[in-house]
Amino acid sequence: MKKTPLLLFTVAVLLLQCTGSNSREQEAGKGGKPQITVAVAANVQFAMKELEAVFEQETGIDVNVVISSSGKLAAQILQGAPYSLLVSANMKYPEALVQGGKAAGRPQIYAYGALVLWTLKENIRLYPDPAFLLADSINKVAIANPRNAPYGEEAVRYFKYYGVYEAIQSKLAYGESIAQTNQYVLAGAVDAGITARSVVLSPELQGKGQWVELPAEAYQPIEQGVVVTTYGQENHPEESRLFFDFLFSEKAKQAFKKYGYNL
Repeated sequence: MKKTPLLLFTVAVLLLQCTGSNSREQEAGKGGKPQITVAVAANVQFAMKELEAVFEQETGIDVNVVISSSGKLAAQILQGAPYSLLVSANMKYPEALVQGGKAAGRPQIYAYGALVLWTLKENIRLYPDPAFLLADSINKVAIANPRNAPYGEEAVRYFKYYGVYEAIQSKLAYGESIAQTNQYVLAGAVDAGITARSVVLSPELQGKGQWVELPAEAYQPIEQGVVVTTYGQENHPEESRLFFDFLFSEKAKQAFKKYGYNL
């Protein structure tokens, strides 16, 4: 993965602080500070909360985060949404921006995600093999919508790997994104849900219920990519590039590891 030397990052921050106020295109954030809007896949929301706070403290740039499924965010950018970066749950959607002429440069992988099966029901014992979910005692299992959410797509692949997808389809409850999948689990609307490891390791949800990590061989590696958009390049080039580079800094890497991502 790309490394941004600390010295270069520091110099870039200083240059931006000296020259950023002269940009006519710059949007004003809190207290008149520069601001960028970043489209973020739902599985990254907890890690991003920590990352944006560090970035804002170091650079003085406000980061406005929009959370949704990667597919919906990419569709919005292709339709002209003013997002400076797409922090996706896979590489497919950043590549779609490249193909659609809405990406400034090539996307890069910032982390690799992992799937877990999560429940708040005390009477359910979890196993990596999903066959137990076919039991009559299990009524509903939540996954993110595979049409828009990469984690949902890989959840389907996991079921197919074990040969239970056809049998379990009637039990599946689809969330718009990982965030809604989590809501189903937390509300007790489902017996269990497939979510991101970053969710169950977050300070907000750590220790709630029980979870089991799903075998990595049962689904494709979740290569999570980020790309600067043409909007970001045209309107906030320095700020957008700084945030892009920050996601590959040592501080960001440590945060991603803490939330269960592989690098």
